[in-house]
Amino acid sequence: MIKFGELNTLKPFDWFLIIGVISVNFIYSILEKEVDLIGSLAGVTGLICVVLVAKGNILNYLFGVINVSLYAWISYKASLYGDAGLNAFYYLPMQFIGWYSWVGKRKHEESVTVKAKRMDSKERLFLSLFSFISVALIAWILDIFEDPQPIKDASTTVLSVIAMFLMVRRYMEQWLLWVVVNIISVVIWVIAFTRGESHSALMVIMWLFYLANSVNGWVTWVRLSQNGSE
Repeated sequence: MIKFGELNTLKPFDWFLIIGVISVNFIYSILEKEVDLIGSLAGVTGLICVVLVAKGNILNYLFGVINVSLYAWISYKASLYGDAGLNAFYYLPMQFIGWYSWVGKRKHEESVTVKAKRMDSKERLFLSLFSFISVALIAWILDIFEDPQPIKDASTTVLSVIAMFLMVRRYMEQWLLWVVVNIISVVIWVIAFTRGESHSALMVIMWLFYLANSVNGWVTWVRLSQNGSE
């Protein structure tokens, strides 16, 4: 049986992000005079998930299952089929894979904190080249199929897939990719908001908080990975 001790690993900045996204959702509901339950739940669970990932906390996967399921549905309704498929067919199963991968790599038997790793110079160079070539290749394919924004779509999809893999493998370099993905995602949902897509305003807010957390995640994982090599 899996046991966890010392569940609260959150710092003041982490609570700022969580309380901040809840407050913004509440204010948004008041201003719009309606409660966007699905969008709010997706935003809050998603932010809690990534905050816990930034802390190396295995419980992030519990919130991740809820978030990616709702986000897949929201993206599908907004005709963002790439994001919908990415969340439904990659992120969702990776929540379960990540859980089982992290369970055996915690600091000690009842810890919620995972032992992080970092790449050496050659691995980082390979990661950079692989990411660039993969994005260029997928963008070229999307352009053939007349995707209106092939580079942007390829970047978010490819880098998200790679970053999620690095997350499950516990590499701190995931956060560099998440920063890029979060910036591009903010732009995507701002465009969706200008088109009047439902839930889009809350998605902009969610991705802005994600961006702040990804920077915090990099700083935290630098520390976690100092003694995390195997």
